[in-house]
Amino acid sequence: MHIFFAFLFGCIIGSFLNVVILRLHTGRSLNGRSHCMSCGSQLRARDLVPIFSFLMLRGRCRDCTSRISSRYFMVEAFTGLLFAIIAWQFFATPFAWLLFSVVAAVLVVVFVYDLRHTIIPNELVLLLTGLAILSFGTRYLEGVRIELLYTLASALTASGIFAALWFFSRGRLIGLGDAKLIFPLALMLTPSGVLSFIVLAFWIGTAYVGITALIQKLSKILVHIHFSLPRYTMQSEVPFGPFLIVGFFAVLLANVDILILTQIFADATTRLVYNFLLH
Repeated sequence: MHIFFAFLFGCIIGSFLNVVILRLHTGRSLNGRSHCMSCGSQLRARDLVPIFSFLMLRGRCRDCTSRISSRYFMVEAFTGLLFAIIAWQFFATPFAWLLFSVVAAVLVVVFVYDLRHTIIPNELVLLLTGLAILSFGTRYLEGVRIELLYTLASALTASGIFAALWFFSRGRLIGLGDAKLIFPLALMLTPSGVLSFIVLAFWIGTAYVGITALIQKLSKILVHIHFSLPRYTMQSEVPFGPFLIVGFFAVLLANVDILILTQIFADATTRLVYNFLLH
């Protein structure tokens, strides 16, 4: 039951996060009334119920019937899902439950904001760093201090390497915001988790770019035979922050270990080649 209520609460928080994402660095107050971006009409209370209102309105404004971005629905749903998973994972430790719920909320904002503007706001990184230091300090007081020192060293090293990549490439390979983001995320994981979430981020990013390029290529070919498909375009700059965040959650919530995955892949490949040679 606590997982269900955590999901509902996460959806409500997601609705607020949509406001933060939309108004951050625009000079607009977070207290202002929400309104339709097309006709400017103020939204009624029944139009602001997370997830439910979007579905009932079929993704359109009640007054002008203009389309509402599906981002609002996705942010609410995924925030709720994250809150539910965190509640399930950390139910036995209320402090970790609360801490990582706040971390998840901040990372949702970072994720969407970086996708929209290809920049990670410094104040969000500072907030994450404060939460990471709080988590690190609590674990330090509980013991296992040698491992935590390795975690600190891993976080500093990983962040330093990305900062060096940014400096020597003059921002062409990686953004400085990504280097800043890595430090608090790494500080909340184990030393092996630091390696795992960064490698996963590269894998996911590579898969995304490859699949997007393939879809773009196929769409161009199919257009010539008059088959209708949505058009996909590749941006010259692909934000890396969202991939780091996905990798972080994969390690934190699913305990994904890149070394184990590599071993499984290597064993499967070896068996495949061995069976092929035998036949």
